[in-house]
Order: sequence, then structure tokens, then C-alpha cells
Amino acid sequence: MSYVGIVLISHSHKIAEGTKELIQQVMKNVPIVAAGGTDENEIGTSIEKINAALEQANKGKGVLLFYDLGSAKMNAEMAIEMADREDVKLVEVPIVEGSYVAAVESGMGKSINDVYEAVRSSFPEK
Repeated sequence: MSYVGIVLISHSHKIAEGTKELIQQVMKNVPIVAAGGTDENEIGTSIEKINAALEQANKGKGVLLFYDLGSAKMNAEMAIEMADREDVKLVEVPIVEGSYVAAVESGMGKSINDVYEAVRSSFPEK
């Protein structure tokens, strides 16, 4: 079975890796790739790292991207534009809680649109 992949984009390598570790405690088969920090794992983000993570996480059912702060969103949007794919979506919810919900939904074999909607409905706008 293939699953919707998840990319975790954080300004901190440790936050992205820690979130991945947390989720993989319960969802071992869902492809989750951390793209935290710069290329040298310093504080910041890297478009090259995000692009590589996007390709690595895509196992045929698409990829959802989660981010922590403003410029991470900008780099995520650039990565999506560069990928020029229909099956890649940016999700604007809290990175830890949102990616956890996505991993559980993905683990049930749902489509990218179903996983995306499940995550969005878990965090209604106020």
C-alpha cells in the first residue's frame, strides 16, 4: 500500500527531526521527511533541502508540506512551484499537531485530498 507523504519544514533541524521521531512512534509506514534548518543544519530553511524532501516523500500518492514560521512558508511555496505537480499541497496548521493528524489519515490509505481535508477540518479557522 502506498501513502501520502509528509514533509516537515522548520527553521530548526531539531524541531523537524523531533516531530518526525514523534510521529514515527505510531505511524511507521507513512513516508515522513524532515527538511529542517539550512544545508548546514543551522537555523533557517533551505529550498534545496525542501525540494529533496519533497521528492523523497512522494511514493505515488502525493505529498503534504507543513511549516513552522513565515519564511518556511515562502520556501515551501517556491518548492511547490518548482515541482510543478498537482499532488503537492501546503497545509497551514500547527506543524506538530497537523502533521500527526495527516500521518494517521495517510496511514489509513486515504487520498491526498481526503488527508488534506481531514487535517483542515481538525483545525477550523477562528
